[in-house]
Amino acid sequence: MGTFVPSGPTLCRVRGPVQRVRSVLRPDGYHGRGVRSGFFEGWYVKLVSADRSAPWAVIPGVFLGTDGDDHAFVQVLDGSTGRSWYLRYDVADFWASPDRFDVRVGPSRFTERGVDLDLPDGLLRGQVAFTDPLDPWPVTLGSPGIMGWYSWVPFMECYHGICSFGHGLAGSLEVDGAPVSFDGGRGYLEKDWGQAFPAGYVWVHSNHLAADPDACLTASVALIPWLRGSFRGFIVGLRTRDRLYRWATYTGARETHLEIDDAHVRWGLTGPDGRIELVAERTRGGLLHAPVRTSMHERVEETLDARVHVTLHDAGGRRVLDTTAGVAALEVVGDLDRLLAVGTR
Repeated sequence: MGTFVPSGPTLCRVRGPVQRVRSVLRPDGYHGRGVRSGFFEGWYVKLVSADRSAPWAVIPGVFLGTDGDDHAFVQVLDGSTGRSWYLRYDVADFWASPDRFDVRVGPSRFTERGVDLDLPDGLLRGQVAFTDPLDPWPVTLGSPGIMGWYSWVPFMECYHGICSFGHGLAGSLEVDGAPVSFDGGRGYLEKDWGQAFPAGYVWVHSNHLAADPDACLTASVALIPWLRGSFRGFIVGLRTRDRLYRWATYTGARETHLEIDDAHVRWGLTGPDGRIELVAERTRGGLLHAPVRTSMHERVEETLDARVHVTLHDAGGRRVLDTTAGVAALEVVGDLDRLLAVGTR
């Protein structure tokens, strides 16, 4: 759900170099201060009950259009049924901190301590606490988050951040008036901001790997316009209980293959951290809105019940993982023929 492509000069203006550095080093905070149009930001909050029967994605955010269609929103996806909702709010009902994950949309609030939901018509109402500290992708000056040094490039169209590979949950939500417990469940948190999503991409995530309950997989490959051309860029992170394995355009990793058909996505990568093979089973999902330059367009089909087979060999050739990831989020979107046709960089 996240990658990066160049944009025009209106994106992510901040007031001076100090704020620019501060913004880059806090991917979980709000990046839209000083931006008046052509901007979106959204936080992807995944909540999965302990028995995995209730997987939900709740996405608070804001859209500042180029034609005056400014609004805040909360998107909701019920992973067990595929139902989805796009709830619009006045932009004045949106507030977010630039320094941390702290977002308010209408009466609902999302913070590093958990979520307090009060959505219209009794859709979702209640509190779910995060019982562990958030576990973000490491941020350093040279590599501030999942995008590496690309995070410092000021003309990207879409930026991406991993705010937490995984954390425990406690609490309950009323779903259409019926209580659903999330005690002992598992959460995940990532985000995107910029002007628009890529024209074609694949994104997959799961932190329910059978062989390692502490592990998390996040992976995306997308069309990246660059200068006068484009290339296929990718970012893959596999967080195990011991370490974070990375494959990305900026690490010198390369793809061994990428195949997409109606039933599966098959993807292999090799690099300094070893070799990874992913086979994702495609299933039907619900439609979510995604940002284009003029609107939030309903074009993204996402499932929360995909299965992904993951095989990992480390740099020495030792097999580290050979397992299945469940309750996986999967999006396969846009101009896939072009995505497969362009080369990597």
